[in-house]
Amino acid sequence: MRRVCLALPTHRECAGTIAAIHAEAAYGASTFGVQVELLILDSCDAATFAAHAHAVRNLPQADGVRVTHLDEAAQAEFLNRVIAEAGVGKPELIAELMLPSRASYGACTNRAFIIAAALGCESVHRRDSDVAFQEFEGRPVYPIHHELMSIGKTARDAVDGVTEVTLDPQHLDKPVVTVGASFIGDLSVDIEEVREQNPQAYFDIVSLWAAPGATEQEKRELVEESFTGALDGEFQGDRAILSLVDPMRVDMSNISYFQVHEDVPLPPMTDTIGSDYFHIHLVPDSTLPGVLHNRHVINYHTPDRKADEAFYVYHLRLMKFFLSMLYLHEIYAQMGAAGSELLDENYRIRVPLLVDMVRSSTSSDTAPNRAKLEQLERAYRSLGGRYAAFADQLAGRQEQLVVEARQDIEEFALLIEVWGPLVKAAKASGLS
Repeated sequence: MRRVCLALPTHRECAGTIAAIHAEAAYGASTFGVQVELLILDSCDAATFAAHAHAVRNLPQADGVRVTHLDEAAQAEFLNRVIAEAGVGKPELIAELMLPSRASYGACTNRAFIIAAALGCESVHRRDSDVAFQEFEGRPVYPIHHELMSIGKTARDAVDGVTEVTLDPQHLDKPVVTVGASFIGDLSVDIEEVREQNPQAYFDIVSLWAAPGATEQEKRELVEESFTGALDGEFQGDRAILSLVDPMRVDMSNISYFQVHEDVPLPPMTDTIGSDYFHIHLVPDSTLPGVLHNRHVINYHTPDRKADEAFYVYHLRLMKFFLSMLYLHEIYAQMGAAGSELLDENYRIRVPLLVDMVRSSTSSDTAPNRAKLEQLERAYRSLGGRYAAFADQLAGRQEQLVVEARQDIEEFALLIEVWGPLVKAAKASGLS
């Protein structure tokens, strides 16, 4: 039986989300006749983990659904075993990149990729703990419907499951390696307060993730569109487009991957928003097909983000996101220029070529990142209050942040190199 992994990484209380995603898993299993492995990767404190474990024990029975709920100790035990069996160099560093002591959006998803391989799953379907499902005509709108309709098929065979095809016919024999949608509701990055309080400061901050050479008008268009989610709003009936999926139209809280996640990991950057978005660029840049649908999830901001301690951590992650783009824009440009040359004869990613692209980006001049930090400091000071206090913290860490941004990319290249052996070892060993 076809086996798929529905993955939920979490670092916050989300018993209600667990129940909702379990219901999505049950829908997927009953509708498509697959085995759904619901994987909950729990980085919460002991009390919250125990509450989640209680919620899992009380989930209703669902044929074709199995739940695996792992705390970080269990995840570490599995990873250490796989790393040892893979026989890769620098095992302690690889273990830290897979399960770092600081938060990493990329690393938590990489763990889902590796554990899904151990569970025998051919695809990974990711959700987040701060999302909910829309309802239409009294029923939940589950993204897994479109995901299981198309993921893993050749594009030619996926045509019947979509409502529109914009894919060039030359790509029809390639596999559909991603199916995704976006979100409605709160901004994906929690900076609405900045936008309301000072639109100029908001522009000065958000425009920093524009690609090099972007015009003022292009920056304004980017700022207007950034972090806002779906353009088509609430669900009113299914639409799905077979295409090379635009990275701006999907979100990592509502996405699935086939094959490509076993070829390449995500950047394991710590304390960096957006570190899990690499594949949404890799897939279309390498001319691999995907499906874009309109079963958007509802994004909401949880209260834990509003406390002062969380505020400083969150905005540090945003700063590091802007710094990472110095390197990622260069990598994306190289991937886009290479196009289908990134694929071998079996439509798998040519890993050595990608590693060369990632490594070459680390020779980029770091002056633009120093200029970004100066602009960020000015913008935050103009906002006053705790934003100005954050700018004071930022001022003393500028050189460290510049160095960390480059190191993050160097470590990403290393992880890509050992990813194949890690996936192979995970499949061979399974999850005990």
